[in-house]
Amino acid sequence: MKKLSELIRIDIISAIPDIFDSFLSTSIVKIAQEKGLAKIVIHDLHKFADNKFGHIDDYPYGGAAGMLIMCEPIFKCIEKLKSERNYDDIIYTAPEGKVLNQSIANELSLKQNLIILCGHYKGIDQRVRDVLITREISIGDVVLSGGEIPAMTITDSVIRLLPNVLGDSTSALDDSFMDGIFEAPQYTRPSNYKGMEVPEVLLSGDPKKISAWQEKESILKTQKLRPDLLD
Repeated sequence: MKKLSELIRIDIISAIPDIFDSFLSTSIVKIAQEKGLAKIVIHDLHKFADNKFGHIDDYPYGGAAGMLIMCEPIFKCIEKLKSERNYDDIIYTAPEGKVLNQSIANELSLKQNLIILCGHYKGIDQRVRDVLITREISIGDVVLSGGEIPAMTITDSVIRLLPNVLGDSTSALDDSFMDGIFEAPQYTRPSNYKGMEVPEVLLSGDPKKISAWQEKESILKTQKLRPDLLD
């Protein structure tokens, strides 16, 4: 298991690496890297192409529509990374994968080194999935132009769980899904806005009453919006 003092490294392989520029330089992901708690490296798949034009895709055998990312650039990239360090998981962002949830994010946050391969075009050659990929993850039943947004989602869900990343160390523990249910409604100042008042119990200063109210409201909220979670 990864020690709390050790950083996590995430290598993301993409056909459109520029899309990650803003993601890496803002918010929690930026903070985690500045604190030395995470290292996120983006790899341009075109640099591993075996042709002077940097082409990484070709027509699929069998005459299906669209283009597939070829074996060679992916194998070359991942084999190079694996020669430099051991990886706990090599993840492919695929619609057929297991849908990302908090339990998966929690598990991945305890890893040391991860690779996330972003799909693009019509996907990747099946031989990559058969030989290199150890886990496939989806973010839901929706079609996207590529796996970059899922890769960002996975990365963000993992990074924010690392110790000392968030300003309040307990913040992540209170999030929705951490206990399998939604968090209770949240309020801030003013306590009365246009006649809409904050529940009195939250102003009471009594931790036990507040905790009991939050637990009750969490269950009621989950029961209303996602009763399947309570099952």
